[in-house]
Amino acid sequence: DNKIHASINSCSHRGLPVCRADHGNAKRFVCPYHNWSYASDGSLAAVPQERKVEYKPNKSVLGLPKVPRVESYNGLIFGCLDESVEPLEQFLGNSRWYLDCLFDRFEQGVEVIGSPHKWLLSGNWKLPVENQLGDVAHAGFLHGSFMGDTDQPQILEEFGVNVVPEPGHGVSVRMMPKGTPIEQCAHGLDGFAGMDPEVIEYITDQQRRVGERLDEVRSRLRPLCYSIFPNFSFLWPNSTIRVAHPKSAGQMEYWSWWVVDKAAPDSVKEKLRLNYTYFFGPGGILEQEDSEAWMQQYVGSRIPYADQRPYYYGMGYGEESTHPELPGATGSCYNEHYAREYYLRWLEAIKQGEAK
Repeated sequence: DNKIHASINSCSHRGLPVCRADHGNAKRFVCPYHNWSYASDGSLAAVPQERKVEYKPNKSVLGLPKVPRVESYNGLIFGCLDESVEPLEQFLGNSRWYLDCLFDRFEQGVEVIGSPHKWLLSGNWKLPVENQLGDVAHAGFLHGSFMGDTDQPQILEEFGVNVVPEPGHGVSVRMMPKGTPIEQCAHGLDGFAGMDPEVIEYITDQQRRVGERLDEVRSRLRPLCYSIFPNFSFLWPNSTIRVAHPKSAGQMEYWSWWVVDKAAPDSVKEKLRLNYTYFFGPGGILEQEDSEAWMQQYVGSRIPYADQRPYYYGMGYGEESTHPELPGATGSCYNEHYAREYYLRWLEAIKQGEAK
């Protein structure tokens, strides 16, 4: 019906998940317990047992519970269980300007390749979100064995900007000055894929078109990471979407999808996919270091005496300003205003929930 339907994955009869695949296509979703089946819009299509009883269930009211609000931006589907939530365009606000750098970068858009990677971590789900709001200051230290002999920390200090487009959202970018060679502005040349001649040629060619498709400013913008409140993140250099799912106070399930220009040659897609897997797949050399840090944060935070003093989130406090070319509040790459605004928004959301 040319509409997006999102349903709660719980059979109306006894609650079993009716969909057990991470991606694909299906005309019906069938509960394995009693074979109740549902159409793709969530409506209840068939109840095998109703032929055996006189009192027939009213199938029109027994469909899968629907996600109350579903909206889409450039193929990304956002759902909310609060029907009265603000419209997605308003919710994203200035963040769209930055998200467009990838999701509206290519003429044919982007596509997800394969199922999401999923892994369990011992820690609070907000920790990876905070990291990808703009915590790029850790890179030269936690990832020092990889980045220590590169010029990336210096480039970050010279051109890095942490941005809060809207309170709760964050993005870290490198704002290259006018006249910067195109190769130094290009998206996706981070890592060993950037040494492959075919990849360099493809990405450089795409970079030449960015100014016309978006604008001159964003042709010089090199984002590093984004987070959208409360649990959606995106790593720009490796084109991976992240969602942090809380499982308990001390456990999260982390989901990671890899996205790429839909029109890219298959050979280029494969080389960029390997680049993603090497760095930020479940066993990626940088992902393992990040994951260990988040889990160790949780270990240290559980020490009872640590509760005597709050953690320090004051780096760059009061130094936020505006940038002539970038929407939102801006600070240096060491300014932690992204985290301060995120937790203030989280606190406000908790208060609103308690008030209800």
